[in-house]
Amino acid sequence: MFIDTHVHLNNKQLESHLEEVIQDAFLKQVTTMIVVGYDLETSQKAILLAHQYDWCYAAVGFHPTEIKDYTDNEYQILEEMLQDEKVVALGEVGYDLHWDTTTVEEQERAFVRQIELAKKYHLPLIIHSRDAHQITFDTLKKHHAEEIGGIMHSYSGSVELAKEYIKMNFSFGISGPVTFKNGKNMKEVVEQIDIQYLVSETDSPYLTPHPYRGTENGPQYIPLIVEEMAKIKQISVEEMALAIRNNVNRIVGKTL
Repeated sequence: MFIDTHVHLNNKQLESHLEEVIQDAFLKQVTTMIVVGYDLETSQKAILLAHQYDWCYAAVGFHPTEIKDYTDNEYQILEEMLQDEKVVALGEVGYDLHWDTTTVEEQERAFVRQIELAKKYHLPLIIHSRDAHQITFDTLKKHHAEEIGGIMHSYSGSVELAKEYIKMNFSFGISGPVTFKNGKNMKEVVEQIDIQYLVSETDSPYLTPHPYRGTENGPQYIPLIVEEMAKIKQISVEEMALAIRNNVNRIVGKTL
C-alpha cells in the first residue's frame, strides 16, 4: 500500500538490525522502497539490496559532500550502475552548503556531470538541496533537467519555488518534518501544490516524524507522513497512498 521513495537501508546504522527494520515496515504496509545511494559504496549496496528483495529498488549517485576525491574511475562505475535493471533514479545529488567538506565549485562540477548522466540514461534525478535553494534551481534550469525531472528530496523550499520546479518536471519528497509543529514550509507545499506532484519518503535513519522525533527513523513510519499529508489534503489515507504510488510510477516510468 505505502511506498518509501527515499530510504537508506544501505546505511551502516541499520545494518545490524536490517531484517527487523524491513519486518516492521511490512507490518505497517510499507511494501515498496527505493534505497538511495550517496557515495560509491552505498550506491553499490543499494543495488545489492534491490536484487535481494523484489519490492526494493535502487537510486545511485554521489552526494555533494562525498565527492572530494572522486575521479573519472568513480564516474565510470556510476555509469555502469545506471544501466542496472533495478536502478530507477540517479541520486541523491545536488548542493549542500551547510557542510564545508567540499567547495561550491566541486559540488557544481559533480552535480552537472551527474545531470548529464541522468539525461543520457533517461533516469529521473533525486535532488539534495541544503541551504542552497536558488543555486540548485539555477543549475537544474541551466542544464535542462526538465528533460528528465525527478524528486526534490525532503523539500523545504517555498511554495513559489515549488511552482517553478513543477514547470521543470519535478515533484516533492514529503518527509518527517511535515508532522512537526514548526514544519510550516512542508505543510504549505502539501496544502497548495497539486497532489500529483507529491510523494512520501522517510530519509531513514534520519528525520524521524513526530511523535518519535529524536529516535532512529525507519520506513515503518511512512504511514505517519502519509496520514498527515491526507489530513492536510482533506482526503482519506487510502486515496493519498494511491495517488503517491501513481505519482512514483509516473516519475520513474515503470510500475513499482
